[in-house]
Amino acid sequence: METLSYKTLEAQGYSGYLLRDAPEKVLQFGEGNFLRAFVDYWFDVSNEKAGWNGKCVLVQPIPQGLASPINRQKGLYTLYLRGRQNGNKVDRKRVISSVSRCLNPYEAEDYAAMMALAVSDDLEYVVSNTTEAGIVYTGKDSFDDKPQASYPGKLTRLLYERFTAFGGKKGTGFILLPCELIDYNGRNLEECCLKTAEQWGLSEAFKTWLKEENVFCSTLVDRIVTGYPRGEAETLYEEFGYRDNMLDTAEPFGLWVIEGPAWIEDELPFKKAGCNVIFTQDVSPYKLRKVRMLNGAHTSMVLGAYLAGHEIVGDCMADDTMRAYMSQALFNEIMPTLDLPKDDLEAFASAIFERFSNPFNRHLLLSIALNSQSKFRARVLPTIKEYVKRTGRLPKILTFSMAAFIAFYCGKKKEDGSFVGVRAAGNEYPIADDQFVLDFFAGMTGKPAAEIARAVLTNVDFWGSDLTAELPGFEASVAASLDAIFTKGAAKAIEEVVAKA
Repeated sequence: METLSYKTLEAQGYSGYLLRDAPEKVLQFGEGNFLRAFVDYWFDVSNEKAGWNGKCVLVQPIPQGLASPINRQKGLYTLYLRGRQNGNKVDRKRVISSVSRCLNPYEAEDYAAMMALAVSDDLEYVVSNTTEAGIVYTGKDSFDDKPQASYPGKLTRLLYERFTAFGGKKGTGFILLPCELIDYNGRNLEECCLKTAEQWGLSEAFKTWLKEENVFCSTLVDRIVTGYPRGEAETLYEEFGYRDNMLDTAEPFGLWVIEGPAWIEDELPFKKAGCNVIFTQDVSPYKLRKVRMLNGAHTSMVLGAYLAGHEIVGDCMADDTMRAYMSQALFNEIMPTLDLPKDDLEAFASAIFERFSNPFNRHLLLSIALNSQSKFRARVLPTIKEYVKRTGRLPKILTFSMAAFIAFYCGKKKEDGSFVGVRAAGNEYPIADDQFVLDFFAGMTGKPAAEIARAVLTNVDFWGSDLTAELPGFEASVAASLDAIFTKGAAKAIEEVVAKA
């Protein structure tokens, strides 16, 4: 079977959109599944729908990467979007042709090519996704390294090359779109570059040009990318009529929130192409929406659902009781704590239900359950506090979710040192978290529900405060729900709280 190439597609009579040649307008640090299923897809759609006429050059951020297989296919790869969107089932493939090549800057020839691209008149944008730890100032990079180890180091050197080539002229900077999952990624990236410039003793003129001629946008990206489908790849190859070692899969939903000056909306082609993009002066409300609604819904549901006998998120959405549980949490308890327009919140909530119901994404509850203590503190507890502040009442579903968290973590330490819980059906399940969390819960084995609830809620190391003092009635409600889970089982306890909420 032939490998994916322009020649292979031509021989097949492929009728989908393809763009063979175009100016290289984007330099993208990162070549993994997420960027190829999100950013490069958006630019591909922009080529087709908005006449953008641009290509992306990818860069390996570390010595080991995907440059060779990407280049063997001339940047082409197949993206499968599968799931539900706007009430309809989505199962469609698209050959992405927005990528021209991939550079490995740890090879001398490719490093030279990257620096040559840095001074191209065509280059307009820099995109990155170098993991959450990628945007950090290390102080260990040298100006003469080829390349620098850190992403901010590589970027500062590249920006200096452009500054020098154009003599610091106005209008020669980039729009930078970091996609790393940290707060205010654009602002942090700019700060790291300025610190690097200071460390290297670069001129004040360069630092001024960096700040004034380059736009470091803070962004929020949202798409579940499931990557290479190992279990069904060979079947898909037969369907395609070609092999594609860069095959990628993702959900249909995608959202890009971009913080920056108003004029970048006209520069970037996404809105014109019909992509789900929000341009804003402040990304933080959308970040909060995602954390509290999407992540918070996950965290508040999965532990109780697992104890009730469910295995994957999709199963929960097919169960009337669990679906009602999440609906009440989202619409009645989480949304009232957020200040974005109601229509906007309701649309996002509806999209969450479709995403959680995706039959192609077998998202295991136990996978989501990892490190739930810190997740609960970041994603659910602030909503509980805000709901109490705004209404004077406890949110019934989210309060119950605290009890479900405690019940899930009430396990036992085995002889090999592992920590496990036991479901009503009798099967053991692993509990994975920081050691101090596991040690704490190991000491709760066999104690009454009320005693456990008090010990957990007064644990300042867990929550940053004594929740029994901060939230009147919270202790009694959690203790009652925990006792119900212990005595009646999680499934029955969830039924009862849904009926009362």
